Amino acid sequence: MIDIQEFQKYRENKVHTEDNFPYNTYLCSIPLDFPCVPIHWHDEIELIVVQKGSGKILVDFNRYQVSAGDIVVVLPGHLHSIDETSGCSMEYENILFRGDLLFSRKEDICTSAYLRPLITGNLPVDSYIHPGLDYYKGFSRIIKNIDTLCQQRPTGYQLAVKGHLFQLFFLLLSSQTKKALSKTEQKSLEKIKFIIHYVEEHYSEQITVEQMANLCYYSSSHFMKFFKSHMGVSFVQYLNDYRLTMARRLLTTSEYNVLEVAQQTGFENLSYFNRMFKRKYGITPRQLR
Repeated sequence: MIDIQEFQKYRENKVHTEDNFPYNTYLCSIPLDFPCVPIHWHDEIELIVVQKGSGKILVDFNRYQVSAGDIVVVLPGHLHSIDETSGCSMEYENILFRGDLLFSRKEDICTSAYLRPLITGNLPVDSYIHPGLDYYKGFSRIIKNIDTLCQQRPTGYQLAVKGHLFQLFFLLLSSQTKKALSKTEQKSLEKIKFIIHYVEEHYSEQITVEQMANLCYYSSSHFMKFFKSHMGVSFVQYLNDYRLTMARRLLTTSEYNVLEVAQQTGFENLSYFNRMFKRKYGITPRQLR
């Protein structure tokens, strides 16, 4: 079995900073490096800076069509995915860092009033930073300055990086009109995260709509409506897409034959697997291999 961590392996060769300074930058391309990054979440703050081309990024229940120059902010614990736009490629800089990089050893107002509430989701901020926003130029300029510092690494560059990050969050917080998620929206988000995590853990096994509905304490019909309304696709389509994404990864990184890949990713019928794979990727599993 493989999981979302397989998609992080590409990043391991792209680390630009030391282990004791948790700020890392990776350059990625969709679909050159991987066809998509499936929906997931993590404990780090992530900035997705689009360099070339265009693609699709989802953050929680919001879908953004992004292009060169756009920036997407993903706070800890928030669902997100990256996908290609049909016929297009997208190159982007992926920045990951831990929020506690900016915390004071002794709690101060910066941590208690702003940074901690921001990271825990109690202070909402824009996810999609684009040229139409008044603070876009300043926000983009700060990221470019940080990139230059991380490339050149002058003595003490970490101090300057932290200073720029404080400026970045000042711009985000001082320019906000976005409202926090309602209790109903937050409950829906947690339920969707539960479903997605279950699929990540069990996609190689048999999973039915009835089974998922029971786990969520929903009727089958309510579960299907709930998932489709929040994710934009049916649960069966999402499950098949996730399995096919993992199957493609196995075909390019393992020695399993096509039948074994189908079985490893939850497809009991080989002809069905071949048909679904070709529908999604335009080639058969054997042609990809």
